[in-house]
Amino acid sequence: MSDSGHSQPSTYIPGRNRRRRWMDQGPTGNLNLSEPGRDRDPVLRDRDQDRWDGNEESSGYTIQKTPIILAKPTTERGKPAPSPAPAAIEKPIVLMKAREEGKASATTESPSLPPAAAAAKVEKEGQRPTQPVYQIQNRGMGSAGSGSVDPVVGQAKLMPPQKMKHCIKLVDEYMNWCDSAIEFLLDQTDVLVVGVLGLQGTGKSTVMSLLSSNSPDDDQRSFVFRMQSQEVRERAGNQTSGIDFFISQERIIFLDTQPILSPAILDHLINNDRKLPPEYNLPHTYVEMQSLQITAFLFTVCHVVIVVQDWFTDFNLYRFLQTAEMLKPSTPSPSHESGSSCGSDEGIEYYPHVVFLQNKSKREDFCPLNLKQMHTVIDKIMMHSRLRYKGTLSMVDCNIFPGLPYDFLESEVNLFLVPTMDTDTDDNITRAGSGGNPLFPLLPGYKGHPSFHSLISRLRSQITSMSRPQLSHTILTEKNWFHYAARIWDAVKKSSALSEYSRLLG
Repeated sequence: MSDSGHSQPSTYIPGRNRRRRWMDQGPTGNLNLSEPGRDRDPVLRDRDQDRWDGNEESSGYTIQKTPIILAKPTTERGKPAPSPAPAAIEKPIVLMKAREEGKASATTESPSLPPAAAAAKVEKEGQRPTQPVYQIQNRGMGSAGSGSVDPVVGQAKLMPPQKMKHCIKLVDEYMNWCDSAIEFLLDQTDVLVVGVLGLQGTGKSTVMSLLSSNSPDDDQRSFVFRMQSQEVRERAGNQTSGIDFFISQERIIFLDTQPILSPAILDHLINNDRKLPPEYNLPHTYVEMQSLQITAFLFTVCHVVIVVQDWFTDFNLYRFLQTAEMLKPSTPSPSHESGSSCGSDEGIEYYPHVVFLQNKSKREDFCPLNLKQMHTVIDKIMMHSRLRYKGTLSMVDCNIFPGLPYDFLESEVNLFLVPTMDTDTDDNITRAGSGGNPLFPLLPGYKGHPSFHSLISRLRSQITSMSRPQLSHTILTEKNWFHYAARIWDAVKKSSALSEYSRLLG
């Protein structure tokens, strides 16, 4: 019985039709064929249908809503237990860890989660917009446990240029080109090339070491260009052979060369029976041709060429420089390809700055009158040269002679005077006086010129501030300069002008 007092209808649905057919039958149980049945009468069928629908509303039972009552709503289907849900929400903490730990934690913790939660976690993490930020912030940082660096990030990181601690060979003693210097060069165009020339024992390697990276207070054994040892000095030998290469942190290339017209190299050729190339008959011819090749090479690939001499002056040295200038290979230019005239080719010919360095100068050399005579002599000797030997370096502008006017030197050439390197013993020998006044022995003696440290510093600033003319028709980077210098060296060795000159000498 239901709460309303009506009997609950049977759950067997065909019962309704059975009861209706029993009412239509007679007492014998046969169908009353004279009276139409209710199933066939549309009016009776609609009335019974309305009466049955009223019983359904009173009982609250419907056939169509049966699967809705027995089943859960669609939104609640497949919903996991509430316990693992907070773990999937709190999982973004993994992003603060390194890549290796993040992968390890994902592999170890994924089996503990249900498959649906794991799929939702992967889908949600893949859609996070903070993932690129995590990669950028951790760039260059490895995991805390391993301490390794990401190789991809390490390659993209801007590394400082490799610092050289000593010189390397650019041209060996057999006049062969070496390729070991290319690994120290960069692809940048702000480069200055400084070369040095001089006779044997004039101090070329010492001057280049002081201009590049050393100071006078450093140990001479730590200089980037090796100086003459005591043993080499006693047997009158040469320390440098070929061309040595060094590049400073200021991206200045320094080239130290073997002595030109060296008697030590000639003595080595004669005493050791060294085989000469077939185009040279005499050893002294081969030594002179080597010196001309090195000088012509520096005149082509250097911005500044320093000519070091320790006494004033050797006229054979200036004659040699003028000969090397004539034998210098011509500068490559686009006009050669276009077939222009020789006059236009001469207009674009390159010539470097030449600085005459008077090393081991004495006190009387710094006298203004003697200085003026030195400038006049050099100007008259080099007046027909196309080398840039004047107008780019001035001792008057360095304030070495503060009392001299700027027009004191009528023809000022690139001449610089450097005294002998100071030592502690030299400072203790000469004093201002030894009289009764105790203040005089504490003062240093008058030298007639600034200190060696001061002059080297001013020479370095003058050299590095010189203009950097274009060596070829295109702007060269450091690596391009290396390949350009290799081609020039090969052209110098195969020069027909040098071969003809050696034939005249032999």
